[in-house]
Amino acid sequence: MTTPSDCYKLKAFFDEMDRGEPVEIQRERYWFKVVEFLQTNWALIEEGADGRARAWFVNDNSGVFDSMMFESLEAAVDGLMTNGFDLFCKNPEATKFLVPPPAPFKRDSHPSGRIYSDGKFWKL
Repeated sequence: MTTPSDCYKLKAFFDEMDRGEPVEIQRERYWFKVVEFLQTNWALIEEGADGRARAWFVNDNSGVFDSMMFESLEAAVDGLMTNGFDLFCKNPEATKFLVPPPAPFKRDSHPSGRIYSDGKFWKL
């Protein structure tokens, strides 16, 4: 789970980057959540060498608008599933009408801010 210290580091990470600056994400196993007006929020999970995992949140235009750190890959997967995300490759219906955002990814913003790491739309 994201700690207050991680949130501060994440805020600094996003505040220091210029919009449009590249964000390197090494994982391409997409999770998705369809939100209002047929907008889709995507998530990609990267597992670190220390066993922790970071979920990157990406919009339809390959813009990274948020990120959360978890204690493990399993915790990240559980968090995504609890919050309405589904694994794209395991959802044959979604693959008929959704297309994941391609790399390269870039820093972007969300109209409502960092909606997941700030807790606005994240259930524990």
